[in-house]
Amino acid sequence: MKICLSLKEVAEALSLSPATVQKLVREKSFPEPRLLSGRRVGWLAHEVRGWADARPVSNLLPPENTGAARRQIPKGERSAS
Repeated sequence: MKICLSLKEVAEALSLSPATVQKLVREKSFPEPRLLSGRRVGWLAHEVRGWADARPVSNLLPPENTGAARRQIPKGERSAS
């Protein structure tokens, strides 16, 4: 059981970029990291989960194929439009 999460782990868990997590912390709209040792910080997992649980429910559906990689078309097969 993990108690503390790194910036990378928090960002991955929330499907956000690390820069977005840092921005939310600066704006005081996200839990602040805890000092774990002299130079190490981390977020308490239950605080991150609580923040996510408190987010409002969206009435928007995600776009189709969210997260799917785009198929690369080789240069020779591209149409000349």
